[in-house]
Amino acid sequence: MQRALELAHGAAAVEEVPVGCVIVRSGVLIAEAHNLTRTLDDPTAHAEMVALRRAASRLGTSRLLDSTMYVTLEPCAMCAGAVVLAKVRRLVFAAFDPKAGMAGSLASIVEDSRLNHQVDVTAGVLAVPASELLRRFFRARRRRAQT
Repeated sequence: MQRALELAHGAAAVEEVPVGCVIVRSGVLIAEAHNLTRTLDDPTAHAEMVALRRAASRLGTSRLLDSTMYVTLEPCAMCAGAVVLAKVRRLVFAAFDPKAGMAGSLASIVEDSRLNHQVDVTAGVLAVPASELLRRFFRARRRRAQT
């Protein structure tokens, strides 16, 4: 999670929403990313989506069995759905997202027994620094918008 938090800081430095994500399999980092939605003008370029694409490309398969995703913010519906479709074994996230989170806040797509795959979830790892980074980022953005 520490590496994901470093990536989130990198995202903030380039004016992206500060979310970082890493995917690990068998103790080996196989992909990492931060948000790129503004950089790429792509609403799907969330850190999780970019990391999933990179991991699938590196492994040569869309099935990320036995992998763990570490992300600094609870995944949205799009990202949570992609985590299920990729068959990620475990999701670890830092900060809850009460407005869009779909791994425990609003619902839990990743744990829904009606789907063909469920993901083990661990929440709150390094939540304080991740939450504070997001708060500072949005506070600064609001200040810039007022000037």
